[in-house]
Amino acid sequence: MSKIVNITESAEKYLANLIEDKNEPNLAVRIFISDPGTPKAETCLAYCKPEEAMKDDEILKLNSLIVHIEKRSIPFLVDAEVNYDNDTFGGQLTIKAPNARLPNISPNSPPEDRINYVIYNEINPMLESHGGEVSLLEFTDKGEAILQFGGGCQGCGMVDVTLKDGIEKTLLEQIPELKSVKDSTDHSIDDNAYYKG
Repeated sequence: MSKIVNITESAEKYLANLIEDKNEPNLAVRIFISDPGTPKAETCLAYCKPEEAMKDDEILKLNSLIVHIEKRSIPFLVDAEVNYDNDTFGGQLTIKAPNARLPNISPNSPPEDRINYVIYNEINPMLESHGGEVSLLEFTDKGEAILQFGGGCQGCGMVDVTLKDGIEKTLLEQIPELKSVKDSTDHSIDDNAYYKG
């Protein structure tokens, strides 16, 4: 398998020094993307103790560093680069992942990724015309999608209709694992509501 993430020599040296300073045995680095394939995607780099590693992590063995790459994040980390720029202010670690926010979904992708794909590509464009948006907070082991509404949807009395007739129907048609859709937003707070009559 080709190298998923390019970690430059300067970045490897910098990260290896950070780990050495921690003075913990078998400490590694883990790279993952939160909310992959969505506009909110963020590439994250964290310390990884042996007990924090996931069984299906991809392991990258560099000369002075072991890097765990979260399996779910791999398609979104294509062409990613971790670099360390040594400048007059003491240097800066940068992570560029040009594909982190691109929808990269297949039928084998985790349900969360497929739900997010439908939300960001089909549901939110419809809600945006009303100044609203929705995001996935959690996909539970009972097959429920817990959604959070924002913008003009928050405080809107029609949100139940929108949820049941539009969003739930669209998601249930496309995500076989999904059993139901729930709303986590408290719609009695309408301070942020888009439309005030």
